[in-house]
Amino acid sequence: MNQNRKILMTCALPYANGYIHLGHLVEYLQADFWARFQTMRGNECVYICADDTHGTPIMVKAREMGITPETLIAKSYEEHTKDFADFQVQFSMYGSTNSAENKALCEFFYQKMVEGGHTRSQAIQQLYCNHDKMFLPDRFVKGTCPKCGAKEQYGDSCDVCGSTYSPSDMKDVHCSLCGTTPVLKDSESIFFKLNDFKKYLEEWIPKHCSSEISKKMLEWFNEDLHDLDISRDEPYFGFPIPGTNNKKFFYVWVDAPMGYMSTTEQWAKKNGTSLKDVWQDPSREVYHFIGKDIARFHTIFWPAFLKAADFRSPNQVFVHGHLMVNGEKMSKSKGTFIAARTYLNHLNPEYLRYYYSTKLNSSVDDIDLNLEDFVNRVNSELVGKITNLGSRGGQMLKKKMDGLMSEPDAEGAKLIAHAQTMGESIAAHYEARDFAKAINEIRSLADDANKYFDEKAPWKTLEADPSGTKQVITTTLNMFRLLAIYLKPILPFYTEKVAKLLGEQDYKWSDIQTVLKNRPINDYEHLATRVEADKVKAMVEESRKINEEIQAAKKATSTAPAAAKAAPKAATESSSEKPAEIEFADFEKVDLRIGQVVEAEEIKEADKLLRLKVDIGNGEIRQIISGIKAAYKPEHLLGRKILVCVNLKPRKMKFGMSEGMVLAAGNGGSDLFVLSADDGAQVGQRVK
Repeated sequence: MNQNRKILMTCALPYANGYIHLGHLVEYLQADFWARFQTMRGNECVYICADDTHGTPIMVKAREMGITPETLIAKSYEEHTKDFADFQVQFSMYGSTNSAENKALCEFFYQKMVEGGHTRSQAIQQLYCNHDKMFLPDRFVKGTCPKCGAKEQYGDSCDVCGSTYSPSDMKDVHCSLCGTTPVLKDSESIFFKLNDFKKYLEEWIPKHCSSEISKKMLEWFNEDLHDLDISRDEPYFGFPIPGTNNKKFFYVWVDAPMGYMSTTEQWAKKNGTSLKDVWQDPSREVYHFIGKDIARFHTIFWPAFLKAADFRSPNQVFVHGHLMVNGEKMSKSKGTFIAARTYLNHLNPEYLRYYYSTKLNSSVDDIDLNLEDFVNRVNSELVGKITNLGSRGGQMLKKKMDGLMSEPDAEGAKLIAHAQTMGESIAAHYEARDFAKAINEIRSLADDANKYFDEKAPWKTLEADPSGTKQVITTTLNMFRLLAIYLKPILPFYTEKVAKLLGEQDYKWSDIQTVLKNRPINDYEHLATRVEADKVKAMVEESRKINEEIQAAKKATSTAPAAAKAAPKAATESSSEKPAEIEFADFEKVDLRIGQVVEAEEIKEADKLLRLKVDIGNGEIRQIISGIKAAYKPEHLLGRKILVCVNLKPRKMKFGMSEGMVLAAGNGGSDLFVLSADDGAQVGQRVK
């Protein structure tokens, strides 16, 4: 394998609308293993990533929280970077797609597309809200899923069954902002003519992807490639397309992959060079690490964009599979959809790093995090076989003897020499991203070392043969040292402690050629302790509860907008449909009363919720959890007479039981107005 290479590598950009979870970490950890290995080998390896910050979901979530999209993505950036750092993922630069560099790149790419004749415009029909006077992005549309019948699903996918579809396929379609039924209206869209690059891509894909991915992607080439709509109508959180008067914005899948280059540009500036000198350097290798679910974007659309803009393409696109937990898809209800931070609340990050390394290879097969196997492997292999060598040898030499290593005995010297010869084989597995094979060989060397230690039984010969005993311990510590060096890409902090124990500096791969002799060691520090099964169970339980709370909060905050849908429809002259008529008997079923807020407090754990205590008459106090936090401070509600639905079925939530609903008008978020009673209305009186 060549050394002194120049490598630029990227990972898919995590979306700023959610947290990092253990499924994400499959990618970032394997890339981190590979990057750290390359650095150990003496290669320059630049590891790039960034937050993917644009698109409708960001805008919708920010609006629901009553904050700006910029505030939301700043919060996500802080959380993501902390999670990565705590899992020991070491990026050379971690950026954001909402940057000046990324905006300039999007505009440059678009200019080159236009100049090359690779764009066209076409009027297409999209849903339009007459009430809000805007075209509705998919996430501003809600309705009934055409596949499973689940209600209140977004216009692009169903959270219940996972199906994807067009908003026009849904039933009971309505604007998620105001509840009115949208109409179809023509909108001019800008398309990228992907088929212009069909021949180029047919030749490019087999050379830059695995055979498995190539075969899958080339299935799209049995017919002409469909043009890609690269524009989105306002409102949209993203970059405006030049020449459209800020009415059109780049689709998120245009500016997201640009984040690889814009973050590289930021790294280049920091290191006194330029994007062109880094990305276009013919001697530099460029690699993308991605999941198989986004292979099409990275092996068809992205290479075509790069070709249109006269930029080089990556040498290879490395595609991996998904994470299963206990043989099944990650499940929120079972608590196996685990956030990175939830894991960190209970367990050492190096345990997951080690376990993933025992599973990962260069294929696109899914890997399984079997939680019982996770406990057993970490305890038996990392703690029982590997760490035990350093613990027993280091503590015996320091506590029972003078703390000075001597020389290996003859048998030990052969054992060490064999372990050294395995260095290139293990390195070849790292290079090929076959981390499981590397671990197998490391584990085999650990077995050899433990067999040697147990057969020599130095704890028995300590008094009778101190010189021979010291040779055995010296051999054992040298073997432990080699194992630590081989594990450094996977367990960097662990290996730092080993170097400290042995009085050495940060290890390079070439350090395997050294054998430690006649030198002191430092005090032993605990490197790894056994995983307790109870901690794993507690992690799963916490994850399950968190996901239950999130779902409960979603339901609670969606109740008021759903109930208020008829109001804007009836009051809006531009609405194309009247609400369905009901009988007076139906109206009488709803028990609306005058209530008075006697207590109000913020629920700090929730972004949208206030806890209210409301007097509804006859001395009866109801607790109501209401999604109006973005619009009202608790103290501003105290004493107010408000309208309350008191016969709504109580809802059990994480934060307590909600026993009614406060009536409010508005579009949601900070645009909500609690309905108050006129002077003279008395607490407990029914609204008629």
